[in-house]
Amino acid sequence: MGRITETVKILIIINVIVYAGSLFLGDVAYRLFSLYYFENPDFQLWQPITHMFMHDQNSFAHILFNMFGLYMFGSPLEAQWGRNKFLFFYFSAGLGAALIHSLVAYFQVHQGMDALLSAGLSQTEITTLLNTGTYRSSILEVVPVETIQGVYESFNTPAVGASGAIYGVLVAFGLMYPNAELMLIFLPIPIKAKFFIPGILLLDLFSGLTGFSLFGQNIANWAHLGGALFGFIMAYYWKKNSMNNTRWD
Repeated sequence: MGRITETVKILIIINVIVYAGSLFLGDVAYRLFSLYYFENPDFQLWQPITHMFMHDQNSFAHILFNMFGLYMFGSPLEAQWGRNKFLFFYFSAGLGAALIHSLVAYFQVHQGMDALLSAGLSQTEITTLLNTGTYRSSILEVVPVETIQGVYESFNTPAVGASGAIYGVLVAFGLMYPNAELMLIFLPIPIKAKFFIPGILLLDLFSGLTGFSLFGQNIANWAHLGGALFGFIMAYYWKKNSMNNTRWD
């Protein structure tokens, strides 16, 4: 646990201020700045950026663990890369997380809509379902309730949090410091980053594919994986081309 770097400190302060402001403004802030599915009427062009500073208003642990991760893994990267390079990396990973999350949501929504159309629902009925969650009960004879709930939730549940960007930071840290020893709170055993980080990513992949999560529900697993993927691509390219020591101050 080294010294917190300046840019990481500013990012943490902004996240805390936005979190406090969202508690004060309530649903107004949540609706404006969270990342909604891009075909949802509440989607706005700025949300792929602003959702990185929003956190679950009902879970202080959400912002606490994200900011702790940003401090732990972001500070060594900023110290190595400089302010501008770190910011470029951080926001690129966050945007990559938003892209992958949105693409998976698109697949889930349209796969469900196709099932509902095949079951005999009209486009008007599907639109009503997406907007209000209401539907005629007879449709349950041919479409599982899980499919209906999945379509509604994918269309209406916004993504919030810096987790996608931080997963990118985590992967970059693992590439630069593969032998650093890390621990989970509930598993206090030192594990080298080159083993620990792939393990965390496999858990997210398992949760994304099955819907079962060891860390609770309503976790944007595909956003985590998206941030990790984009972070890996950038960090691997920089490492392979001997650009890790190149600073952008």
